[in-house]
Amino acid sequence: MQPRTRTSAISTPSRSDPGARPPALTYVVGAEHDAQRLDNFLLRELKGVPRQLVYRLMRIGRVRCNGRRAKPEQRLRAGDEIVLPRPRMGERAQQELRNPRLAPVAYEDGDYLVFDKPAGLAVHGGSGLSHGLIEAARQVRKQASLELVHRLDKETSGLLVVAKTRRGLLHLAAQLRDGGVAKEYRALVCGRWSGEHARIALPLRKVPAAAGGRRSVVADDGGRAETACRLLKQHAAGADLSLRLLTGKTHQARVHLASVGHPIIGDERYGSRERNRELARRGCRGLMLHAAKLRFALPNGEKLTLTSLAPERFGRAVAALARE
Repeated sequence: MQPRTRTSAISTPSRSDPGARPPALTYVVGAEHDAQRLDNFLLRELKGVPRQLVYRLMRIGRVRCNGRRAKPEQRLRAGDEIVLPRPRMGERAQQELRNPRLAPVAYEDGDYLVFDKPAGLAVHGGSGLSHGLIEAARQVRKQASLELVHRLDKETSGLLVVAKTRRGLLHLAAQLRDGGVAKEYRALVCGRWSGEHARIALPLRKVPAAAGGRRSVVADDGGRAETACRLLKQHAAGADLSLRLLTGKTHQARVHLASVGHPIIGDERYGSRERNRELARRGCRGLMLHAAKLRFALPNGEKLTLTSLAPERFGRAVAALARE
């Protein structure tokens, strides 16, 4: 769906009139976006615009739906009219748009695009970044309909699913909600792991982080969260684990493992900074968490299983752990 205005969705001030306000953007919601959240609709339409700017416009009341102030979680209806000021972008954001960074494609069909994301690549803009993998994918492929189905932390590598169609998005979102998606991770953790199998079931709740953003904490009033752990190999200075996420809470694996005394190596948010620095000097650099396997059903009923090999940094880290 195209905005009624024919000018670009991103503009810069006119040199002849630096104080001129850019014209507003107006969208009319089509039937294909009926019941979609307002924030998801705008993040897709305003490709390349920093995520935090889109949310700020909603927070301060600059986004109107049918003449009324609109909230991010508001569900849209076909025929709704959305009006907002045309966002302006700084030089950094424009530079990122000119040089988009994509990840290798692990799988693609008519409904899904699965990336094998490297560590260090943000999934979406925000937290100081104006551009991420999803914005780059929309720009390079010229497909504004691309939507994230789930997320990976910036420093986590591995398989990431993007929906190409609304049918694919709703189909996979339902499986995620009902536990129909199998997600397996590989992690290198500190300490000596006891036993071969373990299941961590600690409720998690999101709270504001001191440095901005959000973090998860173990709390009695938190939501259900379960992680199944299997020991692959014990090394002198740490353990190599396979993890199955039975629920999908924010930072779930990282918080669960840290809470039982085995933080993931390289985890600066939930782990030991002193221990991370020590291991980094020995060759263990970066967050040692990799989304290694995904299994879910396609809309046609076929079961899809995808596997991603751990990056080279895991091999270097394992060698360092074995030497210590």
